[in-house]
Amino acid sequence: MVSWGVGRIKVMRLTEFARLLDDEFGPARGRWIADSHVLPRRGATASELVERGVDLKVIWEELCAEFDVPEERQLGRDRPGW
Repeated sequence: MVSWGVGRIKVMRLTEFARLLDDEFGPARGRWIADSHVLPRRGATASELVERGVDLKVIWEELCAEFDVPEERQLGRDRPGW
C-alpha cells in the first residue's frame, strides 16, 4: 500500500514502483533500466534487488539519486481523481 507523509513515500507496492519507473523513464526505458542498470551502492540491478526483497522505496530512491531525478518528480505524475 502506498502511504504518503510529508511529501515522501513511506511504503510502496510493486505496482506503484512500476508506475514511477514508467512516469519518469517511459515504459520501455523504465523496464530496461530496472533490468540492466547496476546500482553501484548495491552491486545489483533494481530487478535483482526486487527479487531479493529489498524495500522498493530504497530501490526507487537509489534510482532517483543515480539518474538525478528532481525531487518534484520523485512521486510521479499527478493523476486527478486517484
